[in-house]
Amino acid sequence: MHVNIAAYKFVTLDNLEEMRPQYQALCNELGLKGTVLLSPEGINMFVSGPREQIDQYLAWVRSDARLADLEWKESLSNEQSHKRMLVKIKKEIITMRMPLIKPELGRAPSVDPKTLKRWLDQGHDDEGVPVVMMETRNAFEVDVGTFENTLDYRIDKFTEFPEVAAQHKDELAGKTVVTFCTGGIRCEKAAIHMKNIGYERVYQLEGGILKYFEDVGGEHYQGDCFVFDYRTALNPKLEPTETTQCFACRAVVTPRQQLAPEYVPGVSCPHCAGGRQTETATQEAPAGVSQGS
Repeated sequence: MHVNIAAYKFVTLDNLEEMRPQYQALCNELGLKGTVLLSPEGINMFVSGPREQIDQYLAWVRSDARLADLEWKESLSNEQSHKRMLVKIKKEIITMRMPLIKPELGRAPSVDPKTLKRWLDQGHDDEGVPVVMMETRNAFEVDVGTFENTLDYRIDKFTEFPEVAAQHKDELAGKTVVTFCTGGIRCEKAAIHMKNIGYERVYQLEGGILKYFEDVGGEHYQGDCFVFDYRTALNPKLEPTETTQCFACRAVVTPRQQLAPEYVPGVSCPHCAGGRQTETATQEAPAGVSQGS
């Protein structure tokens, strides 16, 4: 059994060229696989391996005073969730191209999963204001599963979110908006941007969908959660599902679609066989479970 961890933290890192080989060497030594993204704005990681090695790795990471309070989410699988180990340096740990957004300097308000479930149970927040869920993920991820009655603006990449949020601000006046994503990283930036452009009541879901599954299960959520590794999707019990991705076009292929004659593992699926190329799931770094991660 392997432990799969997802973690991120927005914090100033100014020695990236020194950090990169250290992370790569330790992960190789411990036999870990996954992706670690380092940037001037922080760290974002998906790493998989046996419990003992994962614990050693996390202890080492948190020995850096800047990352001493790093938190992570866990899931289990029979195999390692990634096939290789990559440590990369990027301009942002999640690309938004909004340089004035600096989560390290102050976060937007957050709501924990148990409180959010209570709000959704009652249909409003603790002040009686209607609650609206807002997607920050890409359309192909949303199609695997999302919260009930969520706002899904069908974005193809996260850099489109700021414009979409601005376009719909007026119609969401008087409502409490909760942004969410896989692991928390995208909705953290999204909520800050929304506060900056005048949204009065906006929260980020602490820890994203995966933390919601961990704390309260799948209530108010329909389907599974897309993840950026070989498992493709996790159910509310944080177990891998039968959903997969097409090797040819990278489209998400459900178990029902796998029954179609167009689905030939490693060759084609109903999406690309019909001529429709789907946005590749590898266009963005992993989150927070590095999509916030």
